[in-house]
Amino acid sequence: MRKIIVMVGLISLALTIPLFVSARVGVGVGAGKIQMTEQLKPGKTYELPVLPILNTGDEFSAYEATVEYHENIPQMWPKREWFKFTPQTFELEPGQVKNVKVELSLPVNAKPGEYRAYLEGHPVKKSRATGGAAVGVAAAADLRFTVVPANILAAWYYKITTFYSRYHPYDTIGLALLASAYLFYWVKKNFKFQIAKK
Repeated sequence: MRKIIVMVGLISLALTIPLFVSARVGVGVGAGKIQMTEQLKPGKTYELPVLPILNTGDEFSAYEATVEYHENIPQMWPKREWFKFTPQTFELEPGQVKNVKVELSLPVNAKPGEYRAYLEGHPVKKSRATGGAAVGVAAAADLRFTVVPANILAAWYYKITTFYSRYHPYDTIGLALLASAYLFYWVKKNFKFQIAKK
């Protein structure tokens, strides 16, 4: 009888140990709401406020920044490909924060109106069963912005000026090299030079 009681006690203890040693995975974001006060123009690229993502758990974990949507909202959903996160995936120790840069590039054909999405951070763990990613918890910042109407010419103008301001002076150097190559080709085609030695 005594052996049975000791055995039941050991089994009970073995079943409760995982409850005490299990680690907790958590996430938090440093911004609850991002409201763009400036009205955004199609074709332009905007830097949004930095999105701080925090490991609120007590174990090392990999994290990812994404765009998510909520059903039953009256605003339009911006497409995921409009957003660029730098970095998009990263690893955090417990209590560590990563400031993620968020860039919003509006296409030239973006519909005017009010948009809403959620900039989300969540831990990503590899699933042992499937080999894929399994996501448990997430935290997000509510993003809202308005796109103003613009004709296609204005939208292309915004796209070109954004490109120029972002890559200057490299874009000017590239254009100068192209112009030089074309000028060399044109001169070679239209003029004949003979260099002779006397």
